[in-house]
Amino acid sequence: MLSESSSFLKGVMLGSIFCALITMLGHVRIGHGNRMHQHEHHHLQAPNKEDILKISEDERMELSKSFRVYCIILVKPKDVSLWAAVRETWTKHCDKAEFFSSENVKVFESINMETDDIWLMMRKAYKYAFDKYRDQYNWFFLARPTTFAIIENLKYFLLKKDPSQPFYLGHTIKSGDLEYVSVEGGIVLSIESMKRLNGLLGIPEKCPEQGGMIWKISEDKQLAVCLKYAGVFAENAEDSEGKDVFNTKSVGLFIKEAMTNHPNLVVEGCCSDMAVTFNGLTPNQMHVMMYGVYRLRAFGHIFHDALVFLPPNGSDND
Repeated sequence: MLSESSSFLKGVMLGSIFCALITMLGHVRIGHGNRMHQHEHHHLQAPNKEDILKISEDERMELSKSFRVYCIILVKPKDVSLWAAVRETWTKHCDKAEFFSSENVKVFESINMETDDIWLMMRKAYKYAFDKYRDQYNWFFLARPTTFAIIENLKYFLLKKDPSQPFYLGHTIKSGDLEYVSVEGGIVLSIESMKRLNGLLGIPEKCPEQGGMIWKISEDKQLAVCLKYAGVFAENAEDSEGKDVFNTKSVGLFIKEAMTNHPNLVVEGCCSDMAVTFNGLTPNQMHVMMYGVYRLRAFGHIFHDALVFLPPNGSDND
């Protein structure tokens, strides 16, 4: 009887110690000590249109040519209808877009990642893009096939951002001590951030291929953990009025919410005029967005944009 009581007490003690360790691990901050504690998440805004008008026409033309965005789209065979819609719509406006699939798919051209783990696909896609295109592109945009992106608005937002600085931006979310950019709204990395990430991909202690030993975290959180070790922090992208430009929902859902919450200000309460992404779209909704954004025009109305981003050479850009 005494032996059984002793075993029970030992079990209780071991269980308590294990719980304490789990609790401690849950409160450990990832990164470089005090520097991480001092960093405060901040918001990045699009440039002011008046400032753009102060730039000479020749400088504006040079700027429009210098921005080169490489688009990474992560897909799986079950996404084939979305895949087709993305290829036929907004990706035409990327300077180059490539699809990274979990396996070989004969229907569409893609780069086979040979894994269906999204985090491993993301890692491999970033490494592939950096190794092959680091001298050709200065911004890298990653999205899911449910995302619709307006690349010209992305380029405008990035206009006064220096790609030689470590930018990691989109729609930020805070989870405990970790701030990360949601993959649902798309993720933008500068070439400097890509360089730092690439230097960490081979160091499992800082950027593991799998999540924690006890539970697995999402791929966008995994990316934030790796980038945090490299001194790169998530930044929320907003327009001059403070509205998000990377959106994790569709336009339709935003309008429904605005009609419920702001019935007298549906348009103002909905979305930014300079929105870069919307998410959760069906293939048909992709084509409707393409029509509304790029094809529908009011006859006789002239847009006085201070800057024009020309399509890539040889593109069948709409």
